[in-house]
Amino acid sequence: MLQLPHQPLQVAAVPSQRTPAREDQAGPWHSEAVCRRDEAGLFFAPSKEPTAARLSREESAKRVCARCPVMVECREHALLQPEPYGVWGGLTAAERRVALARRRRREAELKASGAAGHIAAAG
Repeated sequence: MLQLPHQPLQVAAVPSQRTPAREDQAGPWHSEAVCRRDEAGLFFAPSKEPTAARLSREESAKRVCARCPVMVECREHALLQPEPYGVWGGLTAAERRVALARRRRREAELKASGAAGHIAAAG
């Protein structure tokens, strides 16, 4: 991993706390999140961040997520919202877009096979 000299991050649009936008629907999972004790800049990209620095920061954030007891709940929150920025539940925004696309394809396939099975049973 490339080690960059420690420089203060200029973070753009970082929430003051990593809590869900709609707490009433998300439940209390976020109170147990390990990231609540870490610097928010680790989970959100500073403006004009170089690629090597972004990759290193994201890997560091994912290591925090890997030891978090509510990683699955956090990931599901980020997929359902959907959260457009940052590392949530061990996934970057790009990885979440891929996961959502896969989920939509799988749901469409299940719906199509269910409809085909229903038609065949009716015939």
